[in-house]
Amino acid sequence: MKYSFKNDYAEGAHPRILEALLRTNLQQQNGYGLDEFSLAAEQLILNLSKSPNSRVHFVSGGTQANIIVISALLRPHESVIAADSGHIFTNETGAIEATGHKVHGVPTADGKLRTDDILKVLEQHTNKPHQVKQKIVYISNATEVGTFYTKRELQDLSDFCRRYNLYLFMDGARLGNALTATGNDLTLEDVASLTDVYYLGGTKNGALLGEAIVINNTEVQDEFGFHIKQKGGMLAKGRLLGIQFHELLRDNLYFDLALHANTQAMRIKEAFQEAGCTFLSDTYTNQIFPVLTNNQIDKLSANFDFYVWKKVSEEKSAIRIITSWATVEDSVDVFIREIEEMG
Repeated sequence: MKYSFKNDYAEGAHPRILEALLRTNLQQQNGYGLDEFSLAAEQLILNLSKSPNSRVHFVSGGTQANIIVISALLRPHESVIAADSGHIFTNETGAIEATGHKVHGVPTADGKLRTDDILKVLEQHTNKPHQVKQKIVYISNATEVGTFYTKRELQDLSDFCRRYNLYLFMDGARLGNALTATGNDLTLEDVASLTDVYYLGGTKNGALLGEAIVINNTEVQDEFGFHIKQKGGMLAKGRLLGIQFHELLRDNLYFDLALHANTQAMRIKEAFQEAGCTFLSDTYTNQIFPVLTNNQIDKLSANFDFYVWKKVSEEKSAIRIITSWATVEDSVDVFIREIEEMG
């Protein structure tokens, strides 16, 4: 059977989570996120982010989090700006548009939005009320091409959004990988202070499923629960999400798992570098995009699964290698040997 580097949710859940679910299985708890585990997990997030006035809501997945947050923050005539590699623009089957809101996709080389990118969109939409009004800036950290935002970059975006009365929303499906990447200078406290809303991803970092939406802007907190319920995101057995996040965050497990994924990806990246390969983007998280010949891709795909991400020329394509919290070091060793032998 081939070993997979296709995604970071191929495995189930960290054993500690399964043990916690089993250990608490017969304990009676309140429903709809009011169980003691969800409340404790919320407090852990507030403590870690040093943001006591934020509010936390747990939902099952990233697309669901994006739909609920964006549709809750926007009025019918408002829209959202995103990088053209952003998940809401490329990989959610038009989910945001299906709620009636336009997504403006901005081309970026590294998956990151800058203030100049946003300003260009704003300047193209001044014919009011005949054009939609931009209201949300959506960013991913880590991005869909494996890069991450520095503190300076996030500060610039935050200042810009406040100046132009825009909400800044961070998709944090891989936030653990961003915050543990080599060269990162952002903290969870920074993220909480510089964004209006973000979410802390569990699905791709050791949980069976689940994302923790954190609303930092107090002006949009009060009625958010209505949106979760209306969009089908409020689980009667909310404990299933609360238990997982409580287990991940009660010590450093969440960040340890993300660091493991990053470390294994960087081992593979170094092997590709030593083999003379170039990369689609320069990454330090758990996603790498080496550019290989068609023959090299065929050789590596005999024993390993990965996505052929982007055609570069008739002879070459970029592949995506992604490691996870559970990536086995021995399998990475074998993969590195095949990289060394691929020629």
